[in-house]
Amino acid sequence: MKDTNEHKLNEKLVHAYDVMMERVESAIRKAETEGLPLLEKSINAAAETASELGELTKDEAGLLGEYLKRDLIDAAGYLTVTGEQLSNWLRFDLELIEGRLLDAFSNMVDHTREELGKLDELATEIGEWHTGEITSVGTLECKSCSEILHFHSTGHIPPCPKCKGTVFHRLSNEG
Repeated sequence: MKDTNEHKLNEKLVHAYDVMMERVESAIRKAETEGLPLLEKSINAAAETASELGELTKDEAGLLGEYLKRDLIDAAGYLTVTGEQLSNWLRFDLELIEGRLLDAFSNMVDHTREELGKLDELATEIGEWHTGEITSVGTLECKSCSEILHFHSTGHIPPCPKCKGTVFHRLSNEG
């Protein structure tokens, strides 16, 4: 019973992350000139909406908002610093990603990248992903053994399948 409840909660959180991303993307499109403060405001509003609608608890929504902000800032920081394409940050073919998710993520990353030109230090400070957290598309590397984990859709970060490590960092083609 515990495994079933935990699986349902995991599915709920992964779905909620994607829904929050869509809400943030919509808000950003409405007010593109407001910049990075809009990103944070939009993520907070998406989290509040998820909580108010009973989709998530306030704590769950806040945590997913932090994960979403981390992923967007990291992707945008990478693209800003390197000038590379999103596929290089993801470290796999864009055709493997669900179209709706790719469009939403790409639009938000492009907008965030513009704002992060001045804030690339923040992207390097974020740097760690942990088992149990939720992340969007991309590639993570275990800090303990360098095992690679590919995320082709939003999902929970599992322990490292090779060493059971719990701390990862995002890879780019540079990493």
